Amino acid sequence: MSLHLRQIAFVAAKLRPVVEDLRAILGLEVCFLDEAVGVFGLENSLLPVGSNFIEVVAPIRSGTAGERYLKRRKGDGGYMVITQADGSDDQLAHRARAEQLGIRIAWDHVHESGRFMQLHPGDTGGAFFEIDYAFANDPLGDWPPAGGSGWEKFVRNDIVHAMTAVELQSSDPTTLARRWSAIAATELGYASDRGIVLPLKNAELRFVEALDGRGEGLSAVDLEVSDVKSVLSNAAKRDAVSGETQITIGGVRLNLYTK
Repeated sequence: MSLHLRQIAFVAAKLRPVVEDLRAILGLEVCFLDEAVGVFGLENSLLPVGSNFIEVVAPIRSGTAGERYLKRRKGDGGYMVITQADGSDDQLAHRARAEQLGIRIAWDHVHESGRFMQLHPGDTGGAFFEIDYAFANDPLGDWPPAGGSGWEKFVRNDIVHAMTAVELQSSDPTTLARRWSAIAATELGYASDRGIVLPLKNAELRFVEALDGRGEGLSAVDLEVSDVKSVLSNAAKRDAVSGETQITIGGVRLNLYTK
């Protein structure tokens, strides 16, 4: 395996309410606003979780891919899985595998700090699968989508310590898992309590059956927290509790656990 999970993206009809839930319930802080996403008809906010990030995007004009995704998923929800490759050659190898599989490149952008590459969700299934690289090649530090450096001073770990898993749901999770596995060149595993698992260097992708009526998409994230009861108490004040150890923010289920 060569990919690090660095970022996930939520897409929401309105940006501020989701960001405020993340701040109030999980104690996270906004570290970066990327004006460059305006070219896609979006606005965004990034909030660090350890060395990873939760991004929230929202349409600011009609006819955008984000707006279409909201309609398809019947509301706010998970949008992108964004990973960091181990350098340029590694990213190019992932690109070559995707192209051999007939997967379209939705967006490819060379910039002063590295290169972004998004694979088309219509071909990958589940969500946008983004594979980026940065010249600094530091999976714990410099990250161009968050402005490079400087985000570290916004990390808040009193409540949330780490993002350890991302869940993708589908009516056919096995086929979806095999496609992502082929792109990532990483063997799948199976855990009786978690289903089909694709390991990354610092987290795992989990593939499960879609049972909520919202179709295929990024459905859940696992968070390591200091105290589950405290998070649930925060969430109850904002009507965001969705299970014994689960809350829902921005249409994404957040599974809570402590070590």
